[in-house]
Amino acid sequence: MAKDSLWFLDTLVTVRVAWAENTDHISVLEHRAPASDSPPLHVHHTEDEVFCVLEGTLRLHVAGQDRTVGPGQTLLAPKGLPHTYRVESPEGARWLTVTTQRDFENFVRSMGRPALRPELPPPSGPPTPDAAAALAETALRFGIEIMGPPLG
Repeated sequence: MAKDSLWFLDTLVTVRVAWAENTDHISVLEHRAPASDSPPLHVHHTEDEVFCVLEGTLRLHVAGQDRTVGPGQTLLAPKGLPHTYRVESPEGARWLTVTTQRDFENFVRSMGRPALRPELPPPSGPPTPDAAAALAETALRFGIEIMGPPLG
């Protein structure tokens, strides 16, 4: 298993290109997530986020509009615009995110824990109020503001 594979919330994230490996601070993270996975609505204040879907289907919600994307499709969530996603495919999904200011990668590293196996973590269920507050507080340290609930 790659040394930079992390269990982040209910997903498996593998750092394919770390920001520290290049002068432009580009991060490429590979995500695997189960069906119905959806993070809270949030906004990145410091960096754009590019989603490149490899497997499965994502419903991406960006600036109040929904778009469904599948394998081979790419969508930009520009910095400053609220966005989230929901995994719509029953088998889950796999995608890459590309960012350029290191904040998102560092947030994932801060909130993640080393993956014990190259598979999804055991489901954690809805976050407790304390866990949600800790997520929001940590996100703010990395220029990410939680704006609302996940997609239902």
